[in-house]
Amino acid sequence: MQTSFTRLDKELPTPRRSHPGDAGLDLYARVDVTLEPGERALVPTGIAIAIPDGHAGFVVPRSGLAFRDGIGVVNGPGLVDAGYRGELKVILINHGQDRVRLTRGDRIAQIVVVPVSMADFVEVESLPDSQRGSGGFGSTGR
Repeated sequence: MQTSFTRLDKELPTPRRSHPGDAGLDLYARVDVTLEPGERALVPTGIAIAIPDGHAGFVVPRSGLAFRDGIGVVNGPGLVDAGYRGELKVILINHGQDRVRLTRGDRIAQIVVVPVSMADFVEVESLPDSQRGSGGFGSTGR
C-alpha cells in the first residue's frame, strides 16, 4: 500500500524502515529537544501524510530509546486518523532518571499504518453473555 506524504522540512530524512519487513517507519525530530525526568514535549516531525480511508496510523515508541533512555510516547500509541493532513507531531515523555537530549534528525518514534474496522456503535438494552463476562483487570490471576 502506498501512502502519500509531504516533506515540510526537506533537510530531514524521509520516513523509512530500518530493516526490510519492519512494520514501522522511523519518524525524525524536526527540532532539538531536552527532556528532564518526567517532562513531556510535543516534537514536530517535518512531514504530513495522507493515510488512506479505512486505515489509521499508530505512532509508537522506538524500543532503543525506551530501553536506553526511558523515552516513550505519552499517548502511545498515538492515533493519526485518515482525514488528518497537518504535520505529524509526537508527544514524548522522559520516564527515565536522567535528562535526555534529542537532536534535530534523531529518530524519535515510528508510525505503523494499519487497516481498521469502521465499527458503528448500536445501543442495546443488554449485551449477549460471554464466557469472560465482566471480568477485567486481574481477573485471570497472576
